[in-house]
Amino acid sequence: MYTLKDKVAEGLSRLFSDSSNHSTPSDLSQASLYSKGPSSLYSIFSYITPSVSSGGSKSKDHGSHLKPIESLPIRWKYRTLELQDEPLDSCEDLTIPFTNEKLVRVHEVKKKISEDGDNKQTISPRGEDKDRTSERRSSDSDEFLDTREQRSSIKPPLNLSDESVFITCDLYEFLVSSLPNIVKGCQWVLLYSTLKHGISLRTLIRKSAELPGPCLLITGDRKGAIFGAMLECPLKPTPKRKYQGTNQTFVFTTVYGEPRLFRPTGANRYYYICLNDLLAVGGGGNFALCLDGELLTGSSGPSETFGNLCLAHNQDFDLNNVELWGFTHASPYASIESN
Repeated sequence: MYTLKDKVAEGLSRLFSDSSNHSTPSDLSQASLYSKGPSSLYSIFSYITPSVSSGGSKSKDHGSHLKPIESLPIRWKYRTLELQDEPLDSCEDLTIPFTNEKLVRVHEVKKKISEDGDNKQTISPRGEDKDRTSERRSSDSDEFLDTREQRSSIKPPLNLSDESVFITCDLYEFLVSSLPNIVKGCQWVLLYSTLKHGISLRTLIRKSAELPGPCLLITGDRKGAIFGAMLECPLKPTPKRKYQGTNQTFVFTTVYGEPRLFRPTGANRYYYICLNDLLAVGGGGNFALCLDGELLTGSSGPSETFGNLCLAHNQDFDLNNVELWGFTHASPYASIESN
């Protein structure tokens, strides 16, 4: 039985033999290679083509013995898709393996908190517990607001030695903030009052010598206005109208609703005049405040010294009462010295 090479060689020899009769010189030169017959063609063909027969050598086997690599199975490709398509309920059974005991405790605490929240929601499906908690919170907030209002309404006690006809908490705080630094924090001592010591300017001048230093004159009209001035104790009457005092002198009034203070403008030094029958504060045009010798009537008007307006409802008025307050430093040794 002929092999494939033998058949191919015979076919080529026949082809070249038929074409040799009609060939050109160039064709003859090219065909001279095949002039040796079928044996030479057989050798050329065997060199070009590898051996196909079963008895061929292994050296001429160009990779025919290699096996193709098998592709991965299809089930391996879709393994991730199968995990993603799992229901979410299965994730609840998963537990995280904690190696640290503290982390395990934290995980347990969080789990208890979530369970307690779920229990509260199941107990009150209609929102009854929520209403109760909201009511408790609102009541707590109301109580907190009430306590804040109570604390804000409570004001510090007045540091007064005696009761006053004019001084209220608001007026006291206003005057304390306006006092000179030398007497801030001192106790207020009542040196003179028309209700206790009678109606007399001479008595007021005499009582002012009991406590030297800054003093506060407070009076008012019959219509409810409260006004006064900062003076210097003891008051020293002069035979002529000679002004006294320092630039710490001021006048105030409540006739405009809230307490209002007028300090020296620097236009002049007409602070106050003290006579046996007259006590006047300010000058330049009008007295800012003037009291007569019997402390029954008074007058007030705009003055250049303080740049003030009228301190009372009217320029001429009847006095309601007159008080003179001094200031003293509280000392723990005062009681020991008195004993």
